[in-house]
Amino acid sequence: MKSAAETAWIVERAKEHGFDLCGVAPASKFPELAESEAWFAKGYAGEMDYLADARRGDPEQVLPGVCSVIVCAMNYNSAKPRSTDVDALAAHDDGATGPRGWISRYAWGSDYHDVLRGQLDALTADMRDRFDEPFEVRAYADTGPIQERIFAKHAGIGWIGKNTLVLNQSIGSWFFLGTILTTLEIAPTLSGVEAPQPDLCGSCTRCIDACPTDALIDPYLLDARRCISYLTIEHRGPIAEELREPIGNHVYGCDICQDVCPWNRRAPVTAQPEFQPREFVHSHARTDGEAEEYARPQPDSLFHPSLAALASLTEDEYKAAFRGSAVKRTKYRGLIRNTCIALGNARLAHSSASHEEIRALLERLGESTDPLISESALWALARIQ
Repeated sequence: MKSAAETAWIVERAKEHGFDLCGVAPASKFPELAESEAWFAKGYAGEMDYLADARRGDPEQVLPGVCSVIVCAMNYNSAKPRSTDVDALAAHDDGATGPRGWISRYAWGSDYHDVLRGQLDALTADMRDRFDEPFEVRAYADTGPIQERIFAKHAGIGWIGKNTLVLNQSIGSWFFLGTILTTLEIAPTLSGVEAPQPDLCGSCTRCIDACPTDALIDPYLLDARRCISYLTIEHRGPIAEELREPIGNHVYGCDICQDVCPWNRRAPVTAQPEFQPREFVHSHARTDGEAEEYARPQPDSLFHPSLAALASLTEDEYKAAFRGSAVKRTKYRGLIRNTCIALGNARLAHSSASHEEIRALLERLGESTDPLISESALWALARIQ
């Protein structure tokens, strides 16, 4: 087994490559892996059939001969207001572009899969330079059949909170997880009475109480079928009528259960340019009496974007705007569906400066040949007329 000193070297190298936390866990079949199988069997995963992959319950099936799992965490928290900071968001909104939507903080910048994978590969290369004996590795940036949260818990990264996310006492929960499975036997970060790290959620239930769709049906238990992140990203069909209004202005993902978490109050921010809000270009449709004009292409930000700007995107503009972005996961039709629902929830008054423009946008989308888009647009149109 590689010594604790070698573990410390791996942790130090991970931090030099931009990770904020790193730990090592044994590649064991922890009890939580089987609990996740039971969660899936109850239907809580919705359409995410890939979570049924049997390899997720046994790391040996992912990499034969695996001995250790290296878990790396990278902070993505940028210095912008949170979705629950109503006053700060209102100050950001100049009112000129009408209602604004919310895109989850993790998707504001470059696609984290690509960023993390590059750093994991760099760490793997360092390990090959360091250790002479032959060994195998599998590196995953939220892309493989591995339950990162569980190994993060046993690697000392943090505990799994009541919102089902990994929480760390120093940096909260605004971080991505990447893993390296290896046939090297490496001394674990935690041992004996240290493992696993204690749960520090205590009696707090703020995440459960704040969830608009009641997706957290019990502490530590998420029904993904009701989760705004699942509904706006993974779910491909129409969103159930009873869940549309609680979705509010969310067009991609949701941060509420993290925004209200006390452990995130003083979470550090990152200066990494890859995770700062990127801009996208759109041709904003405007109406002038009977005529419809299109303004010059203009930029908007993925932080608190204009709903009209998103709704006006053509499919080609969407592809250009979200190339290299995690937002592409929802696909064009999903983003427009979500934006229509957010516009319907905005409940624009006739006196609103953007009322006519948005009504025209929704009328146009209501004529779409895609039934998912047209139905969502007509639903929204009925709520603003």
